[in-house]
Amino acid sequence: MATAAAPFTLAAQARRAYMETLLRAVPAAIESVLSGASRLAGEKGDLPTAQKRQTAATDIRQPMPHWQHALIEALAAAPFGRSTATSRGSLASTPSSNLAGNMPGLQLVDDDTIELEILGSRLALAMMDKASWEFTDLRARVSHLERRDELDTTDVLRPQVVARVVLDTWRATGLSLDHWRTLQAVMHETFGELVEEAYHETNRWLIGEGVRPEIDLRPFIRRSIGAHVSSGFGDSFESGPRRTNVYVGGPAPDAGAGVSEETRLMTRMGGMARQNVGHAEAVLGRLNRLVGRQVPAFADTAEMPPSPGLVRAIADAQSGVQVKLRSTGSDDRAPVSMPALLQEMQQRKVALKQAATTPVERATIEIVALLFQSILTEEKIPAVVRVWFARLQMPVLRVAVGEPDFFATIDHPARKLIDRMGACVMGFDVGTRAAGDALDKEIKRVVQVVEAYPDTGRRVFQTVLTEFERFLEHYFKNENEATRKGVSLAQQVEQRETLAIQYTIELRKMLNEVPVQEGVRNFLFRVWADVLATVALKSGAGSEATKLMKRAATDLIWSAGGKVSREERADVIRRLPPLLKTLREGMAEAGIVADKQDEHVQALNDSLAAAFTAKAAAIPAERLDELMRRLDDLEEMLPDAEDLQIDESLVLDLSGHESTELQIVTDGGSMPTPAMLAWARELQVGGWYMLEHRGHIDTVQLAWQGLRKQLSLFVSERGRGTLFQQQRLAAFLQAGLLVPAQDEALTVRATRSALAKLDAAPERLLD
Repeated sequence: MATAAAPFTLAAQARRAYMETLLRAVPAAIESVLSGASRLAGEKGDLPTAQKRQTAATDIRQPMPHWQHALIEALAAAPFGRSTATSRGSLASTPSSNLAGNMPGLQLVDDDTIELEILGSRLALAMMDKASWEFTDLRARVSHLERRDELDTTDVLRPQVVARVVLDTWRATGLSLDHWRTLQAVMHETFGELVEEAYHETNRWLIGEGVRPEIDLRPFIRRSIGAHVSSGFGDSFESGPRRTNVYVGGPAPDAGAGVSEETRLMTRMGGMARQNVGHAEAVLGRLNRLVGRQVPAFADTAEMPPSPGLVRAIADAQSGVQVKLRSTGSDDRAPVSMPALLQEMQQRKVALKQAATTPVERATIEIVALLFQSILTEEKIPAVVRVWFARLQMPVLRVAVGEPDFFATIDHPARKLIDRMGACVMGFDVGTRAAGDALDKEIKRVVQVVEAYPDTGRRVFQTVLTEFERFLEHYFKNENEATRKGVSLAQQVEQRETLAIQYTIELRKMLNEVPVQEGVRNFLFRVWADVLATVALKSGAGSEATKLMKRAATDLIWSAGGKVSREERADVIRRLPPLLKTLREGMAEAGIVADKQDEHVQALNDSLAAAFTAKAAAIPAERLDELMRRLDDLEEMLPDAEDLQIDESLVLDLSGHESTELQIVTDGGSMPTPAMLAWARELQVGGWYMLEHRGHIDTVQLAWQGLRKQLSLFVSERGRGTLFQQQRLAAFLQAGLLVPAQDEALTVRATRSALAKLDAAPERLLD
């Protein structure tokens, strides 16, 4: 029976295993730095940069053995649980010069120390970018063993501690910071891989000791006080009255050195697209390194046709799977026992390996079998869909055997197809799905097409992937009951806003040289352009209603011009009441409430009164006639909608479109970075997310994206739509108010599961 001290002993042993892995990898890391420096020196660039690279590559070669010795010595002497930094101390206490004679306790920090801190922080962030997911898992396991919420900021497991040692020993060996800056990309890549491998090996060791094989990150997610969790979300999150943005592990970061790391660390509940890609690439990289150690030829990326015996065996296995999973009823849904299916697939794997003629083929068979074992045991995939994933195993194996880049790139169409289909079916309560859903039928069709063309490989996967993307657009727009109404409303919003922007652009061109009072000009741009767009969409661009609104614009422009005669002024007074009546009718048609109408009318009255008494030049009658003709032909002059940007500079408020079926997000979130804006543009239709908005947390699906993804519609399982402009969507992603329901793609998760099994028994690759 384990003693109470056993968990703490395991934590200490984990730190020792982590440090031993680092120490073993240091010589290879030094060689990597040297080769990277040589590679940079050989690359083309401007003359000053090229000279710096060549000088750095030459200067560091002689001190490298000394740096290696110092680095190993410093890491070996690093105490657990506190900083491994040399006795430099904190920035605040670094001696330089006193600020003032009567303030002996305050000291300035020298530039060299500040530069070291900056370079160290950058290195730590690069390590975290590379190894964030492995570190997250390790931190959760060690914190669990030590019964605390968070690691100390000086814990040897933290990347900033190792980064400090690396930089301290670099300087202590006489290497310059200028050379470090020149080689910074090489340093970041090398030491990012170093700590990633060390975290991975330590996690593998702890899993072998039975420490939290599956990490549950729900305890580390915090929410707003009073936030209500909807019923559709209860299984995914705790519903306690807690909140802040999403952090992994323990309390929100304190101010200070830990903040830079924590704010860059994206959680497994909401990694940024760039970091998700980096994570997927890292997982594939680990798989290739692990398999390459057992099967060196596996690293060869040249396409080699599979052996004839294996081709026949795959065809036989595919036929057997089809027979096994063939429906006994008219609805194409067979009552399949998943344990029995897995057992049969294990037997088929053995037969396939016997038919294989090379170690690479046997290793490929093993890896694909492990991938699909993970996919088929994924509980979030409905059983009816899981059957069709099972039938994809043999087509994927055929591709993987003939195309090695299936394991080398995340962009292989077979991998992307599995991920896209998985993302669409894994975000909701399986028990609420209706049988016979069109999405299920499309997945069935896709699999059957792949099965029907066994020799086309990548091409058939790319073709059906494109078809699946087109299906999703049609499905959410026309067939899915929960999303159809919301998509229709969102499209109406986009059409109206796009047309309003087009009208605004043309009105500005038309009035560029026309003397119109500023208040009237703003009303035409900000209000009446939207009225014209709304009426044109409802009644048609050539309808009498639209023509009436265009004439009202011309009358308003004329009324706001200078009036020098008594007759003209009397004419303005006579025509003003019916004009204001038409303006109110137009605003009402556009959904502007009465109070807002009163504000606009009052502002117009003030502007017209100012124009009435001003000695401004009158607008010639021929110019007014020209304006009317141009307004009549306005639609023919509109700019291409593809080139328009629906943003806050032209459309200040979309809330007028809000209804019981559609809510518009007009505030909230935090100022998005360029990376978050890029992520917002990369979200794919069909994916599931957790959205916190107006005090509720809902599971929502991305159902529609407009032109250039300027508008995005998310729909809850109850059919309630939430519409974002691109900037606001990025702001919600930035603040952690919108996070993916799945922390990683289906094939990445399956690859990690396969890695864990291969780590434990790598010999199975060659069995």
